[in-house]
Amino acid sequence: MSAKPDFSKNQNQAKTAPAFLSVWDMHSYYGESYIVQGISFNVHEGEILALLGRNGAGKTTTLRSIARLDDPQVNHGEIWLDHQPLHQMKSYEASVAGLGLVPEDRRIIPGLTVEENLQLAQIAPPIGWSLDRLYDLFPRLGERRKQEGITLSGGEQQMLSIARALARDIKVLLLDEPYEGLAPVIVDEIEKTLRHIKDQGITTVIVEQNAVRALQLADRAVILDTGSIVFDGTAADVLENEALRAEYLAI
Repeated sequence: MSAKPDFSKNQNQAKTAPAFLSVWDMHSYYGESYIVQGISFNVHEGEILALLGRNGAGKTTTLRSIARLDDPQVNHGEIWLDHQPLHQMKSYEASVAGLGLVPEDRRIIPGLTVEENLQLAQIAPPIGWSLDRLYDLFPRLGERRKQEGITLSGGEQQMLSIARALARDIKVLLLDEPYEGLAPVIVDEIEKTLRHIKDQGITTVIVEQNAVRALQLADRAVILDTGSIVFDGTAADVLENEALRAEYLAI
């Protein structure tokens, strides 16, 4: 357990105008456990940011905090999306504001078909992502639209989870371990899809243990170590810095 920080010492910290997605001096807890310890970073519109670090560094906690989920508890800081104060919102309000989280366990709804999972998430009427457009992006889902979602393969479930987030016409996609347990050929397919999503102007933050694959996909990277940021820069810089990768990513 860590002691509660003295937030007063941060009052004079320089604060810049919000970027498209901005996190400023965020502190997050699970109960009394102090996980995210005053981090600040920006994500620019249309870019892919890789949020990296060893197990327990605070990556998933950061994503869940940005998504305004009840657990963890954000005790201090600000989160802005396209000049909207996410830190003042509940999770459903953040979703309406344009934030889409794809959790590691995918959360496919039992008893519903692929199409019903998508329709449940879709705004009415859809502005940018109709069912036809989603099926164009994910042809396998189109082929299996009447199949129960939880009976899909792991890779297909990941595709469905991403498609379900897009169906809400989001501005920012948060991905937690999207390659977990997937064969390399499926990872290749999902990466290709994520590049296409970027081409559509959607901003993406990806947490991934396969750091090399994430860095090859990303424009920029933020590396966490025990709840604090130790690097914020280009993905190319991380790939070229062997000492940095060895110390904080074990690669």
